[in-house]
Amino acid sequence: MMRILDVGESAILAEFEDQGTVLAHFRALDDSRPPGVREVIPAARTILVRFDHGATSRDRVAKWVRTTEPAAAVAEDAPEEVRIAVRYDGPDLEDVAELTGLGVDGVVAAHTGTPWTVAFCGFAPGFGYLTGGAPDLHVPRRATPRTSVPAGTVALGGEFTGIYPRSSPGGWQLIGTTDEPIWDAGRTPPALLRPGVVVRFAPVSTY
Repeated sequence: MMRILDVGESAILAEFEDQGTVLAHFRALDDSRPPGVREVIPAARTILVRFDHGATSRDRVAKWVRTTEPAAAVAEDAPEEVRIAVRYDGPDLEDVAELTGLGVDGVVAAHTGTPWTVAFCGFAPGFGYLTGGAPDLHVPRRATPRTSVPAGTVALGGEFTGIYPRSSPGGWQLIGTTDEPIWDAGRTPPALLRPGVVVRFAPVSTY
């Protein structure tokens, strides 16, 4: 079920029941923007649609959102896929191994064994919230966040995995590091991890 709310004069917010539905609708909407729609921004359970109030109307945009069929757009094109080499050397790796009962090798196997998908971005420019990995890796965030997490750190938090694009505070469980530039202002687009992108992780030794 979808609910649409007004957000000022030039935006609407579509609310959904789950994250998978958000991602499917985002792919469809982002691929079929009508004239006047400026941005389609997904989050955990919502999609914000910003439009040019002078070029279209709220009713027109809301009708487009309601009537766009997600499955058709997803089926047309394969999503972009990136591979990221990871050194599984994070300070919380052993804690995660204990929390999950998988052991260190099991955590690495679970993290690399299935593809992840960028559901939405937030927290910092280029920080993607990746979902769809092994359920065994769902772990709580740390009780006390760190004041500084280095750029390139691979982490787990709740149902998500992510990579810190730059040094910043953070409360996720740190399991590894990568040299892949997650955010590069000189690249187009600057963010490597964007909503809809599929990510496959691989240990450095076997990459």
